[in-house]
Amino acid sequence: MLRLIRSLVERARRERQQGGHRQDGEDRVRTDGGTVDPAVGSRSRGERAAATVRTATEGEFLRSAVFWLPPLLLTGLFVYGAIGWNVVISLTDWNGLGDPEYASFDVEMYARMLSDATFLAAARNTVALLVAFTVVTLLLGLFLAILVDRGIRFEGVFRTVYLLPMSLSFVVTAIFWAWVYNFENGLLNELFRAVGANFLVQGWISDPQFKLAAVVFALVWQFSGYAMVVYLAGLQSIPTDQFEAARVDGAGTVKLYLRVIIPQLRASTTSAAVVLMVFALKAFDFLFVLFGTNLGKSVDILAVMMYREAFGSGNWAYGSAIATVLFLMALSVIGPYLYYQYRRGDL
Repeated sequence: MLRLIRSLVERARRERQQGGHRQDGEDRVRTDGGTVDPAVGSRSRGERAAATVRTATEGEFLRSAVFWLPPLLLTGLFVYGAIGWNVVISLTDWNGLGDPEYASFDVEMYARMLSDATFLAAARNTVALLVAFTVVTLLLGLFLAILVDRGIRFEGVFRTVYLLPMSLSFVVTAIFWAWVYNFENGLLNELFRAVGANFLVQGWISDPQFKLAAVVFALVWQFSGYAMVVYLAGLQSIPTDQFEAARVDGAGTVKLYLRVIIPQLRASTTSAAVVLMVFALKAFDFLFVLFGTNLGKSVDILAVMMYREAFGSGNWAYGSAIATVLFLMALSVIGPYLYYQYRRGDL
């Protein structure tokens, strides 16, 4: 009996050693005399390793939830939840008093927009401000970036001076330009009077003919430095051998920039344009401080109209509908940019 037990133990020990020292190309010997495909063993080990990594990843995910879950919930509630509730309110006729009537929804407020001359004028001004401000700012920013990139004297000073206005809030900028545009003693009109150009003295923010242009000029002044910095980063990332090759081929300065350099600034133009268009849609602060809520049809924009309807007239449903239109406009600006970034592999 002892001899049988000893033989069984010895056999088990030999099988254990044989299984631990077998080579990758050998078959595994089963206790019943058969063999096991080595690929099965390898696959089992790979699956076990993957399961171990997956378990560790899940553990890290759960342990890190205390850091990312509260911000996610707060953002979902106060940002996306608020956007959703705003859309719901726009489908009612709520005037701010009592509880909204959720029993029946309709698009009455959106239909009202199509026949509202004030809304149509505000939408037209919003689009005009967005396009004019973005295009002029990009062109001026590109011009300034080229000047700075060509190594002008006091480059650092110019870069700081051009970028400084962007650090100011819309409120400060509006107060500054209200003083500049003042008809009686504003800086601009006083300068025209000093040089004898009295025919240029205008009511820049009181004359409907000049209101929108005055707003665009002030906003371009504030954000052209930002566009310059974006373009300057793009210019300095272009290899210098491309400049040298174009010079060898006989390209002049204008042709060099039009055919070689500017086409490579497409990414800089796209990113800067998106940021500028978003700021144009958020120009409520500037216009509210400069004009109040009664801007007039020549410069009224959707953001101010939304505030006026909701908080001034108590038309909360109509104000919510205007806010929804503004949100869709912002989404139409950011959405294509995100898709472009995704196609490039940057997301």
